[in-house]
Amino acid sequence: MATVSPVDPWTYTLGLSRDPRSAGIARLAVRGILDQYGLGELIDRAALLTSELVTNACRYSDSDVTLRVGELHASGIRISVWDANPVVPEPFGFGSNRVAPARHPDATYGRGLAIVRECADNWGSQSLGRSCLAPSFRGKWLWCELVRKTAPVAVH
Repeated sequence: MATVSPVDPWTYTLGLSRDPRSAGIARLAVRGILDQYGLGELIDRAALLTSELVTNACRYSDSDVTLRVGELHASGIRISVWDANPVVPEPFGFGSNRVAPARHPDATYGRGLAIVRECADNWGSQSLGRSCLAPSFRGKWLWCELVRKTAPVAVH
């Protein structure tokens, strides 16, 4: 029996409602995807970071959310979350120094993206701006990358 071995990096995209339950659905999806690709070492961190990115999008945007999970040429994965709010939040929105401004320790918000910054191997954002003429071309992507610590296992 012949098996299929993917040559190109894989990507999965999931549309999510702006709903508090979407973070849990996104976590389950990411866990399932990474399990199927033998990426068990990344599952716990990926689920946590996915939850934080999706929760942030649902909380601070008035739109549905798009989750994208993709392979980084066998070295790891990228998790990206899109929402229609074009404003890049403070922990992801600075220049090249990539140092977040200090938060007051009693702040009741802002910890989720700090967790992403701390736990991801790389992170970033891309603002698509505001467009009244093409609403689907507005908003932003927040993303993070997780790199494998062990060599990938060939699947036959």
